[in-house]
Amino acid sequence: MNFVERGCDMTIPLQKGLIYGPVNSRRLGRSLGINLLPLKLKICTFNCVYCQYGWTNVHGDQLPDASLWPGLSDIGATLESALRELPTPPSYLTFSGNGEPTLHPYFPEIVKEVIRLRNHYIPAAKLAILSNSSTVCRPPIRKALEELDVRIMKLDCGDEICFRKYNNPARGINLTDIVNGLMETCDVTIQSLFTTGEGGNSSVNHLRAWIEQIRKIEPVMVQLYTLDRGYPSDEIYPVSREHLEEIKHDLDAMNILSNVYF
Repeated sequence: MNFVERGCDMTIPLQKGLIYGPVNSRRLGRSLGINLLPLKLKICTFNCVYCQYGWTNVHGDQLPDASLWPGLSDIGATLESALRELPTPPSYLTFSGNGEPTLHPYFPEIVKEVIRLRNHYIPAAKLAILSNSSTVCRPPIRKALEELDVRIMKLDCGDEICFRKYNNPARGINLTDIVNGLMETCDVTIQSLFTTGEGGNSSVNHLRAWIEQIRKIEPVMVQLYTLDRGYPSDEIYPVSREHLEEIKHDLDAMNILSNVYF
């Protein structure tokens, strides 16, 4: 794999296509990725210290040139071509890619088109999303999310101070709105990446606040993991498997299902 040096470590390049893979995902198995974002820059409402793609180029939900968004017809045609040519169908079609997928201005319409193509070509496959949760408080986005089979939504912090330092949200985004949106979304899977170090989120106080938010959300599953690829910050380090297992133990005590990915 090619790596791009950025910050203290090595981050991976942005996806070069609208469709990529299939990849063997730790969480989803054989998954075909759908990238709804520009191919040459990362647009995201977060600027997470651990992002495998490095620091965010466009920190917000608006591109300087709206024509940079991939078109609905291009996304549909590219996906249809891929589904026709794949010798073995994937288990999942997964919205992910170069930033936050729900930022695409036609995200709800794209979801409907992907569902149509899935039903026609690979009806056994499930639709999933990897989202940073920043738009879950918007009713049209939440409605589109609930049309998918699996909603894997980010929540790394339990308090606003940690959230601002660790995830670096764009202006106007706050943790309270995200938690409220997740509470109103059905069958949510929470993904949480824990790190140690000066910029980490795994101290006793941080974990206590995070667990309280998880308790309120009542997810169907919590996915616990740590750094596995490159990351741009020089203030974080991976936590141990034992630390992740301790967090899982705390969730078990609350009857919240969780898995450790290490």
